[in-house]
Amino acid sequence: MKIIRMHPSGKELTVEEGESVLGTLERNGFALPNNCRAGACGECRCKVLSGDFDQGLVMDMALSEEDRAEGYGLMCMAKQTSAVLEIEFGTEDAKPKLFPPRENVYCVVVDKFPRTPSIVELRLRPLGAPLRFWPGQYVTLGDRSAGIPERCYSIANIPNRENEIVLQVTRVPEGVTSTWIHDTLREGDNVVINGPYGTFIGDPSVETPVLCLASGSGLAPILSLTSAAFLRGGFRQPATILYSARSRDEVYETGLFAYLKARFRMFNFRYTLTREVNPGGLTGRLPGLLPELFPDLSGYSVYIAGSPGFVDDCAERALDLGLPPIRLHKEGFVAQRGPEIPSPERLMG
Repeated sequence: MKIIRMHPSGKELTVEEGESVLGTLERNGFALPNNCRAGACGECRCKVLSGDFDQGLVMDMALSEEDRAEGYGLMCMAKQTSAVLEIEFGTEDAKPKLFPPRENVYCVVVDKFPRTPSIVELRLRPLGAPLRFWPGQYVTLGDRSAGIPERCYSIANIPNRENEIVLQVTRVPEGVTSTWIHDTLREGDNVVINGPYGTFIGDPSVETPVLCLASGSGLAPILSLTSAAFLRGGFRQPATILYSARSRDEVYETGLFAYLKARFRMFNFRYTLTREVNPGGLTGRLPGLLPELFPDLSGYSVYIAGSPGFVDDCAERALDLGLPPIRLHKEGFVAQRGPEIPSPERLMG
């Protein structure tokens, strides 16, 4: 039996026959950024501290000779040949290390389209090096030269081969930046982003059912976390997304969630309308609906994203229903907030 040991947590994972290191990590619920799964992008680069492995065929631009000499490998192609392989991964509690935020990342708007009457989606592609991020994090976007203040927007996708950053922006009444994004920004424009920031990331070692609560474009980080879970092999425990919208035309991504419901029996998506009757569905604010839908949250992990009032009300009700505070994760959108820069020990070295 072969074992992968994660440093510094010491957590051990059993390797199945013919499995890559990345495959073992994902099968056990641990996320490692990757794009190509073919040894070409370098996203899954990790340092091997002890043990032997067959690196397989990788491109020099993704793993240089200097990297190899220092013990780094690309985990998408690496297959261990020794009984134990120790890799540098995560923190002492086995959670992911965060990437250092970068400033002035120049991007081109490659696509822009409406998601709902009040939410527009941007697809940004960096002109230089890819922006490495974890699902659930956010970036800042604005235009200082034009007097457009930088605002925080969650990333709605996961790392992909095109290195795109997908943002979903709600039009805010009298909001200078959101109005600029909705009315002025065009496909082909150059923009500058900073990030990634934030610690609203999924816990890869969670072994509880998961409940995600979102309103408006608060669905963006939930989409990113859900997509990451899907790529890691699905939903081992029940996972439910409850989405709050004012009217039916503000509900989006129903096709994706219908696909996930059909594919994974552990996954469910429901939405509630707060200003319209929802025939055959939920009507009303989520905090008021939670006791009937989930009367006991003591065994759950809960993720909440949306406006500050929505997040606070849902969090208070979840705690009232027995949710342990340590398993409560919140992402509240505040118009004037600054980026949350993680402490040095949480950054990727």
